[in-house]
Amino acid sequence: MRRTEIVRVGIAVVILELAVAGLNVNAQSVDSLLDKLVEKGILTVKEANALREEADKDFTKAYQVKSGLPDWVTSLKLSGDLRARYEGFYGENAAFVDRHRFRYRARVGVTASLVENFEAGVRLSSSERADNFGGDPISGNATLMDNASKKFIFIDLAYAKWTAINSASVGLVGTVGKMENPFVFSDMVFDPDYTPEGGAVQLSYTVSDAHVLRLNTGWFALDELGASSHDPYMVGAQARWDANWSRKVSTTAGIAFLAIANRHALSNAALPNINRGNTRVGAASAVAAPRYGLNPVVADAALTYALDSFPYYNGPFPMRVAADYMVNPAAPRSADNYAYTLSATLGRAGRKRTWELGYSWKWLGANAWWEELVDSDFGAYYAGANSPPNSGFNAGYGAGTNAKGHIIRAAYSPTDHLTLAARVFLTELIEPFPPGSESGMTRLQVDALLRF
Repeated sequence: MRRTEIVRVGIAVVILELAVAGLNVNAQSVDSLLDKLVEKGILTVKEANALREEADKDFTKAYQVKSGLPDWVTSLKLSGDLRARYEGFYGENAAFVDRHRFRYRARVGVTASLVENFEAGVRLSSSERADNFGGDPISGNATLMDNASKKFIFIDLAYAKWTAINSASVGLVGTVGKMENPFVFSDMVFDPDYTPEGGAVQLSYTVSDAHVLRLNTGWFALDELGASSHDPYMVGAQARWDANWSRKVSTTAGIAFLAIANRHALSNAALPNINRGNTRVGAASAVAAPRYGLNPVVADAALTYALDSFPYYNGPFPMRVAADYMVNPAAPRSADNYAYTLSATLGRAGRKRTWELGYSWKWLGANAWWEELVDSDFGAYYAGANSPPNSGFNAGYGAGTNAKGHIIRAAYSPTDHLTLAARVFLTELIEPFPPGSESGMTRLQVDALLRF
């Protein structure tokens, strides 16, 4: 028996035994073994490449036999996270009663990689019911209350993805279903927990090792009307430029256009009414819809400079400044049709022994964008019940548009899977309601996030 055949049999036996034992054998393990054999002169490069290809096929077959999966499924990945949160609200208005609550967010998902560059994913998430509409579209949090009542679980992701082109210079990806947001925005535009439903196409072009151009497009269904052909929906396109100017300096910049069609169908009663802020028109609060069109232009830019090291930080230390600006030409400037965010961040938590400190100033005009998509944690105090700009709410704290203020955040990751964080929001309404009333709020969030 030739040495190549002996090695081939040996590798096949090892892979099969490990696969049957339920161990995770990855390509890197086989590659390392073959590289050593080439280095010692036992195999030629050509023989090693042939064995590498055969080993991949052998492992795939063994894995399929063990798992019972069809042969077009190449891998399954399980992932998720659990976040525990303490939250406190402290108002400057004498009518506001300070409150405290404990919450959690739990998510678990599975991703299947398929042949021909296809992918399918499903993720479940905790959330609280939004009236009769299902889970809150912009939050996965559930509050500890009601004598330990059983909590709800909702479908957070259910999508199919196809990477049509994946060459060294061009990437083309199409996604349909309930998916991760294909656009790259701060929470001034979309809450991080928002998982839109519709379709997206993402194109990337690598100009060089230092420069990548991207085009993100999407169509999101906002509602389906049984007695009308004028369903509300959103379309958008975003161009981005990511650049690495040196080992230490990188930038990113983007320009986007978003548009919501058939906004008159976005009444308070037709959809989960979570946030407030838009100026609305209607005979009653239940049928009140946004008064102005929602067609904003969004621009953003960020600069990152990385130090080689920094005290008590593991690895290169990033320092980042960023700015976002949004204007909605469909609404007059007198109706607060613009928004902007300025931020600075030192470090980045997420890996073992890394931390970050950050500060942001946000101004989110009442009619800069649809209130139901923006950050659900950024708001202030409305003193009047059923007061404009968005009637249909009682007096109290409300997140959404028509708010401005400071955000201070800190985070530390003692391990790769655990991050401890805190955020403080110091906010007030741009236009208090009733006029002249005190709207200032302090909102504190303390988190522990476990990833798996």
